[in-house]
Amino acid sequence: MFDIKPRTKLRLSEVERLIKIHRIIIPPLSRATLVNMCEDGTFETAGSGPTSVGWLVFEESFKEWVARLDGDKNGSSPQSHGEHGGRNQTRKEI
Repeated sequence: MFDIKPRTKLRLSEVERLIKIHRIIIPPLSRATLVNMCEDGTFETAGSGPTSVGWLVFEESFKEWVARLDGDKNGSSPQSHGEHGGRNQTRKEI
């Protein structure tokens, strides 16, 4: 259908939901903290500010941030390299 392959973008509410349901950080980060992470470049976003539907975070950027929280300095998840090492084996794929 498209001649281009658009990158998947997550609304900030989806980022909040994923942090909660996957128990990535307990208690979950506040909306203000997530907005700051968009503004300071922690998350790669579509555009330099909120769009007409709010902040849009590139999915890969979010996944890389989660991987870095778990100690992966390159930002890629251990599962993408076939490593399982015992940690987070029962955690659902984000």
